[in-house]
Amino acid sequence: MTLKEVPCGRTVKVIKLTGEGPVKRRIMDMGITKGVDVFVRKVAPLGDPVEVTVRGYELSLRRADAEMIVVE
Repeated sequence: MTLKEVPCGRTVKVIKLTGEGPVKRRIMDMGITKGVDVFVRKVAPLGDPVEVTVRGYELSLRRADAEMIVVE
């Protein structure tokens, strides 16, 4: 399952990041790394962006970026 598919109010754990090069590096620089817990706070009405809480701060991700994050 990817982060894009997680419903609001759930906490999930990151298993791996797909994607290549600068895109993957940018996601990792935001604090989303393997093993970290991510809480899905809100999803916009059309699904883009997704607002999450990671490592104690709030972050908004585009749907395309959330699709690159595999969670359990």
